[in-house]
Amino acid sequence: MKYAAGEDLLAEHGLDGLEAEEIIDRLDTMPVQERPTDLTASVRPDTLVVSDGPQGRETGLELPEDRFYLSMATWVDGTHECFFHSLTTYLGELRDEETEVTVTDDADDSVLIEGTVQTSDNGFAGFWLPSDIDATATAEHDGHTGSTRISTGEDAPTCLTTLELS
Repeated sequence: MKYAAGEDLLAEHGLDGLEAEEIIDRLDTMPVQERPTDLTASVRPDTLVVSDGPQGRETGLELPEDRFYLSMATWVDGTHECFFHSLTTYLGELRDEETEVTVTDDADDSVLIEGTVQTSDNGFAGFWLPSDIDATATAEHDGHTGSTRISTGEDAPTCLTTLELS
């Protein structure tokens, strides 16, 4: 679903014709220096909201009902508060770093994600997870480890910046 007031907004930023998942993946992995400064994109549990702020144009693209996007920025020395992930503004501490990540479904202990991920230039690593689950995310980087519970429900955060590695 796109809001009529912002249909041309995506075209102006070369994002027209892309599905919400493709826009999220493109913007979240874009080098920081190439990020558009006149565009904001916020990932909600069910919608990607894209706007140009002062211009007043906004468009929303629905996300698949069975998938949930969680962007994770692990940290050692410092972090910031975050609830809905911003694809064009937020920066995490561990930029362009390899991190071992495991995400396990709490209901049946099935492993949803396991392996080495490279954080993007923004310090985040994004994961598409099943919707409506409770899980545990564990990360390890350079001898530091941490673990936290996550949820992918309709009121859950799409940004995880509380996973401290100690």
